[in-house]
Amino acid sequence: RPEVKSSTKELKVQELELSHAGIYTCKYGSHQVRTKLHVFKLTISLDGRFLQNEVPELTLMHNSPDPLSDLSVTLFNSNENIVTPETENKSPQKYRLNLKKLEATDNGTWTCQVHSGSPQINKNISFDVKVLGFQNPESERKYATVDSPVILSWHLNFQKIKWNEGITGQLNWKQQESANAHELLDFNFTAQGVQHETKKSSHFLFEIPETKPESTIKVKLPRVHFNHSGQYQCQLAYKGRHTQNKIELVVMRVSANPVGPLSRGANMTLICQVSGPLSPNAHLRWERVNGTQTDIKNSKQHEAKLEVNISAAGLWSCHLIEDNDRKISLHYHVEEAPVWINYVITGASIGGSVLVFALVCLCIISGISWQRRRQRAKRMERARQYLLDNKTCQCEQ
Repeated sequence: RPEVKSSTKELKVQELELSHAGIYTCKYGSHQVRTKLHVFKLTISLDGRFLQNEVPELTLMHNSPDPLSDLSVTLFNSNENIVTPETENKSPQKYRLNLKKLEATDNGTWTCQVHSGSPQINKNISFDVKVLGFQNPESERKYATVDSPVILSWHLNFQKIKWNEGITGQLNWKQQESANAHELLDFNFTAQGVQHETKKSSHFLFEIPETKPESTIKVKLPRVHFNHSGQYQCQLAYKGRHTQNKIELVVMRVSANPVGPLSRGANMTLICQVSGPLSPNAHLRWERVNGTQTDIKNSKQHEAKLEVNISAAGLWSCHLIEDNDRKISLHYHVEEAPVWINYVITGASIGGSVLVFALVCLCIISGISWQRRRQRAKRMERARQYLLDNKTCQCEQ
């Protein structure tokens, strides 16, 4: 309510409201001074406490003894950069602004600058914005090779922005975008920042490191399998609202057919495969270490599997290349068969050929002998039949 200081004749209006706007007149004897009071009220949705990717709404209401036809509003974020609203809705006594999705870096004190040329008004209204979210990139991709360890971590700005309220969350995994999600763990933070975590998956082998930075969700896969690839999604929940951040794990494996060692003059197929679809600017490459240009083979765009036929032993490497940057590499050592093995193989081949030739000859000889025995048996049978026929004729005489 208004309060007048008798010593200075100042009028102090406490708990200012829109209805307090108007023309205030001060009379002293025959003197009279008029002052116009313009009152502005700025409100921000959700009391200025947002989750990452939420859209804030600002409402500027004003009451003035004179119409403010050229009133303009300019917003500055905590970095003193001008923020352009997505939409504006202006009416005679209300100015409504819908902003873009907030990022975790948008925390801090913002300024709403109100300007009018007639009457002359220049007023800065400050307000606080808190955005709870992740300090990770919005979409991160991590690379690992089969049987190697990998650590996935999400850094929250819970302590940095002094949120001072409890939050909950969970970590989910799914192998593909369309697959069902599996809950790996859930967690919560108290208002004092104390963190609690509980494992939910019994068949998925992962560890929760005991030591880690504060306000961090971290899991370790001690030995990555090829089917551990996919999307790991960390989700925060606050008063029924949610925000999330995902890390996509890409796993590479290599193999050979046959396994080896590689004999002189023989061929082998090397296979390199990565999980999941590749980005449009990524491809696979096989190359022999210290080899020539002929020992290099690239996959086509989007191909997640590359096979190459080789005849040279040595160290071969498969690379996943994205924007001319090697994201991950995996080596396969092709052993050359010892010389004595080559001799054994050559001898076995020659011996096998000789054996086959001998078997063929034996079969031919056996066939000829069997044919001769059959012919001899037929002749003896005819002779025996002839003798029997002659004996029969003599008895009849």
